[in-house]
Amino acid sequence: MSRSLRRGALAAAATVLSIGSLAACGAGSNAQTLEIKPDNAAVTKGEIQVQNALVITQPEHDAKGPAAVSATLFNNGVLPQTLDAVSVPGGGGEVKLKAADGSGKIVVPAGGSVVLGGKGNPSAIVETPRGSLKDGAAQKVVFRFSRTGYVQLGAFVVPAKSYFSDYGPTELPELPAAGASASPAASGTPSGSPSGSPSGKASGTPGGHGSGTPSGSASHGAGH
Repeated sequence: MSRSLRRGALAAAATVLSIGSLAACGAGSNAQTLEIKPDNAAVTKGEIQVQNALVITQPEHDAKGPAAVSATLFNNGVLPQTLDAVSVPGGGGEVKLKAADGSGKIVVPAGGSVVLGGKGNPSAIVETPRGSLKDGAAQKVVFRFSRTGYVQLGAFVVPAKSYFSDYGPTELPELPAAGASASPAASGTPSGSPSGSPSGKASGTPGGHGSGTPSGSASHGAGH
């Protein structure tokens, strides 16, 4: 091989090696480093992956009422799993699970996913949240699956506003202002109607006929 051809082969080999090294550095020891990571809490255990976990409280800071746990549940296995329980240790009482159709268990299909919260989706409602659920803080949440078992992570606590309004608790407390404004209207309607209408008719119609017609007849008879 001539000297010029040998130089060209060496240059090409060096280029290939440099590209391969850069690709290896980019991927690292785990190719998943190239995947897009979710903004919110996420964890993987066995075949189950939990992403975008949040605890969503009432929209108003001082409002009392239930909270909701929202998350996307992925099942990377070949068999379906059920979500048997969700708990918020230290942050509330019982978490009530409800399937999308209102009955039965929440099933995460094999190779599929389920979103907790939102219209038409199953829900996880913290019926009696405690004061430790503070907006902006991180709260421990534990999911229990039929095959994988317990999966826990720290989820952000956010109010049901803006992007989270459709995924928050479905039961909202009644506002005191609305109840107060309805009360005077109810008391004003009856008092105006009975006192105005009957008094006008009673004094006008019977009085005219009673005093006019009989006196005319009496005077006509006296003339005869």
